[in-house]
Amino acid sequence: MDANLQESKAAETAKGAIVVDLAGIMQAIPHRYPFLLIDRVVDLYPGVSAVGIKNVTANEGFFQGHFPGHPVMPGVLIIESMAQTAAVLVVNTLGPEEAGKLVYFMSVESAKFRRPVGPGDQLRIHVEKQRNRANVWRFSAVARVDGTAVAEATYTAMIMDRRAP
Repeated sequence: MDANLQESKAAETAKGAIVVDLAGIMQAIPHRYPFLLIDRVVDLYPGVSAVGIKNVTANEGFFQGHFPGHPVMPGVLIIESMAQTAAVLVVNTLGPEEAGKLVYFMSVESAKFRRPVGPGDQLRIHVEKQRNRANVWRFSAVARVDGTAVAEATYTAMIMDRRAP
C-alpha cells in the first residue's frame, strides 16, 4: 500500500470514519487541476457513504466566464464533485488496487439546483451508495453550503480500467 494512501486511511476519526486528504484523493482518482473538484473527503465509511469537501475560491478558472460580475459555480461541476467524492468512496471500499480507475457517468437523474454557489462557499458533498452490481454503482448525493442544500442528484457510474494511451 502506498504511504500516502496508508496515511490517509490512518487518519480515522474517533467514530471510525476515514479521512482522505488531497494526496490520498490524488492517489485514489486520476483527476488533476483544473478538474480536481474536491479538496478532502471526511466521514468516509467504506461501502456506505462519504462527505467530500470543496473550498470554492475566487480564483477558480470557471468564474472568469460564469458569470463576469456575478460568479456562479456551474451546476455540472457540482455534479462532477459529487462523482469524484463517490469515486474516492469506491476506491476505499474496493481497496487500493482499484486506485486510478476511471469513473464514467451512465446516468444523472433528479438533479436539482437550489441556490447558486460562489466564491467563499464551502461545499460539503454528502454521497451515499445506494447499490452496486459488479462495476456499476448507484449513488445519491446532496451538496450543502452552511448546512443548506444547494444541489442534489442520483446518478449511476461505471468503474473502468484506464485504457492504454
